Amino acid sequence: MNPRYRSENAVSYAQTLSPPAQAGSVPQMDYDDAPLRPFHLRVCVASTGGVFADGFGLGIIGIALSLAAPELRLGAVWIGLIGGASLAGLFAGALVTGPTADRFGRRPIFACNMLCVAALSALQFSVASITELFLLRLGIGFLLGTDYVVSKTLLTEFVPLRVRGRILGLLSVAWAGGYACAYLVGFVLSSLGPQSWRWMLLASAAPCLLIAPLRITLPESPLWLANHDRADEAARVVRAKLGADIRPPARIPAAVNRTGRWRQLLSARSRTRTLLGCTFFTCQVIPYFAVGTFVTQVMTALNLKSRSGGGLIYNLALFGGAIAGLLIVDRISRRAFLIGSFSAAGVTMLILSVDPNLPAGATILLFAMFAGVLSAASNLCYVYLPELFPTDLRASGIGLAVAASRIGSAASTFVLPLVVSAYGVRSALGACVAVLAIGAVACQRWAPETRFQSLQALDREAASGRMDSDSLESP
Repeated sequence: MNPRYRSENAVSYAQTLSPPAQAGSVPQMDYDDAPLRPFHLRVCVASTGGVFADGFGLGIIGIALSLAAPELRLGAVWIGLIGGASLAGLFAGALVTGPTADRFGRRPIFACNMLCVAALSALQFSVASITELFLLRLGIGFLLGTDYVVSKTLLTEFVPLRVRGRILGLLSVAWAGGYACAYLVGFVLSSLGPQSWRWMLLASAAPCLLIAPLRITLPESPLWLANHDRADEAARVVRAKLGADIRPPARIPAAVNRTGRWRQLLSARSRTRTLLGCTFFTCQVIPYFAVGTFVTQVMTALNLKSRSGGGLIYNLALFGGAIAGLLIVDRISRRAFLIGSFSAAGVTMLILSVDPNLPAGATILLFAMFAGVLSAASNLCYVYLPELFPTDLRASGIGLAVAASRIGSAASTFVLPLVVSAYGVRSALGACVAVLAIGAVACQRWAPETRFQSLQALDREAASGRMDSDSLESP
């Protein structure tokens, strides 16, 4: 890493320990170095609450469809279409939202999308046909795709540098919590009889409504305001929410370009980071969803007798890994975390794919290690990805990477059972090893270190055309 960042970070950390200045005093600390204020926690709750609602909305549909099938006369094709509608909508929502949020601001979408999700979720209660449910799920997926982009972006641009990793890592835990909670709620509501699936789908409106009031009252990102000729507004937000002792972010004129964001992402100075973001995110989700979705079937193919016990250990390892990743993400190099997680997950999967004589206990342990490592690294999808892009391209870059990852997750869950059927489970696990190796090589080749990087410093480097020339050394 550039030594300048190390020295700046040391000074910044010392400044955050000093008491706040009195109102009317000259600002003493940079925006990125602000101490943690109650307002930061409010933004965190508003963002993580939305991501929890995202996980809940995607998790509840699987349970509800199995109960709705008799009444709506759902065949296998329609179950697949409705189940996949949210993912298709999410892909489109992420792609559209990125450039829109970079051009018009993060707040308009962030403030209203949860209310819109709540409205569509409530409409699911009264659906009378397959087509109605399909269209509603498509719309909900689109809105969830918008939230995947703006929640990461807005939270990244508000939180202080020294706690950025831990706070953004909470988004990963919130999504997993929402997904798990959906299964618990589905289990409880299943006792309501044949119409219980309607109540399950209606329940997905609840977390959206709970979090909406917090979102409506949040201001626009000061970084976005400063870079779009609205420095006075940025200064007012910083003064009102963070204190008079914090300097508002400086405007970087060369960074402002309100058109052609896809072209900018693929330009010579940005395409390395764009390709890295899409590659590492996709290479994480392919084995994550492929193995996670069919873990019981995979263990069956490996002739394990305690398949349900192995599946339980696997899922516990996923949750434990997410917590572990949250605890260490700000303690080690982002670059080392990326490369190390791909390598460790790849080694465990390689052993599983080549050794047919492993004892059952060793097989389950290796699966648990694989799940824990990959789940810990999933924190970087929320932490590292926003740190790759400057303010004027951040939402667009996140949106493109999210869309690429959805293609990977959909393809992996479709292809893995076909590969297992045609070539055997060890060939399928070998394919996962290849994907993990691609991720490791891409990160080794392209991943810059961002752990101590100020977002304003990144904007300056982007404006000067030096963004892809960062040192790859760990701090």
